Amino acid sequence: MELGYHNPFSDSKSRLRRSAEPCTVVIFGASGDLTKRKLIPALYNLARKNLLAPGFSVVGAGRTPMSHDEFRIAMQEANNQFTDAGLVHDIVWQNFAAGLFYNMIRSDSADGYEKLAALLDEIDSERGTSGNRLFYLATPPSMFIQIIRSLGSRSLNRSQEGGWTRIVVEKPFGLDLTSAKDLNHELLAVFSEDQVYRIDHYLGKETVQNIMVLRFANGIFEPLWNRRYIDQVQITAAESIGVESRGEYYEQAGALRDMVQNHMMQLLTLVAMEPPVSLDATAVRDEKIKVVQAIRPFAADSIDKIAVRGQYGRGGFGRNINGYRQEKNISQHSTTETYAAVKIFIDNWRWATVPFYLRSGKRLPKRLTEIAIKFKNVPHLLFDDDAGGFESNTLALRIQPDKGISLSFNAKSPGQFIDIRPVHMDFQYATSFVKKSPEAYARLLLDALLGDSTLFARRDMVEKTWGLFMPILEKWQQPTETIPIYEPGSWGPAEAEELLERDGRRWRQP
Repeated sequence: MELGYHNPFSDSKSRLRRSAEPCTVVIFGASGDLTKRKLIPALYNLARKNLLAPGFSVVGAGRTPMSHDEFRIAMQEANNQFTDAGLVHDIVWQNFAAGLFYNMIRSDSADGYEKLAALLDEIDSERGTSGNRLFYLATPPSMFIQIIRSLGSRSLNRSQEGGWTRIVVEKPFGLDLTSAKDLNHELLAVFSEDQVYRIDHYLGKETVQNIMVLRFANGIFEPLWNRRYIDQVQITAAESIGVESRGEYYEQAGALRDMVQNHMMQLLTLVAMEPPVSLDATAVRDEKIKVVQAIRPFAADSIDKIAVRGQYGRGGFGRNINGYRQEKNISQHSTTETYAAVKIFIDNWRWATVPFYLRSGKRLPKRLTEIAIKFKNVPHLLFDDDAGGFESNTLALRIQPDKGISLSFNAKSPGQFIDIRPVHMDFQYATSFVKKSPEAYARLLLDALLGDSTLFARRDMVEKTWGLFMPILEKWQQPTETIPIYEPGSWGPAEAEELLERDGRRWRQP
């Protein structure tokens, strides 16, 4: 078979320091939405920026019968649809597409994996990929273990050419502690931990990565980043949409599993971690796991005081919107939460008295992911009650969609009398930098190709966070538990407001 080798990116004159070695990426689930919407456009954009080596190749693996050319056409259509029109260039695509191939695999068919091994060897020989391989599991989680075992049984977990082999696993990493441990056991029976990249696309967002820069590159913040000056931290991940086409998955997961246990805990650890000794992946991830280890366990008899759930009902937004139970593939009697809020304490020297409030929900007023650091009030107020409205100083890190950072403080309004009003200093990525932020998947894929695991979840982090939230999940799964219903377009159930009111606090309304 002629592979059509062309050194796709050999005419690049501006190879960058972080460009990847020659390698082949094998995408299981190649005809799925993730591949079409995210992975192929991300890899194409890395190629467009000259960040992929000559000979870089992609093998799509799936159950759908398809030739190499048919796969290339399908991926071109996807790329044209999901990449900004101004970034699609025919010559770049033609060079990129020269490295696209397809291999059909049905179930755990030995024949399919043997053909895959032969194709990879042929690509190594003709395109100079040196036995370097990255396997990407973009399939439903139910297929993970089967694929992992098949790769191991055909010795595809180790390169015969002396190159490197890695595997990227999409979330969810299990649906509870037991299934997470089972998945890790299967993974580590075939691959070593340093070969495994558990991807969380939140960590690829530019604004998430900027948390460490904000904290550790600015002398004005680090002295204040502790219990002496910070009153509370609120982390919000809100969506205005419902479950849409994800009903079958969401019915098994719910908001706590889908958002809080993974994405939001990653944000919490970045806010709360101690300075790492270096930016080495091990050093950074060591500090993050220390935060999780210091979180106060959730006692079974106190769940109602530290955790709230809710489910959106009908109506809201001025329209007759379906409630969760009216969505496709949802049980009429479902008690799956579409809103979850949790109060967390970190029992260490820096954060001992500071509550971290996490909330995530669907059908809320707006799409927003934000970290709000609320500082303590001044110890003695010089101004009388008629001076105006005081607010505590808040540093807000906006992750999406309006990426930026704002700092609120109190100032005197112009006039003859002292009239104090809160004002805001605002930084926006869109107006401050001409350069557009890279897509999260592009950043994470490049890191995996480079062997940089800093932004990927480690086994101990995954299992520790599952263990932390199991008491809440077990409580909510009891048949005697009822679930509050909230109106679409609101900020969640009344119980969520009460969670903070008991502490003399209230949710920030961004």
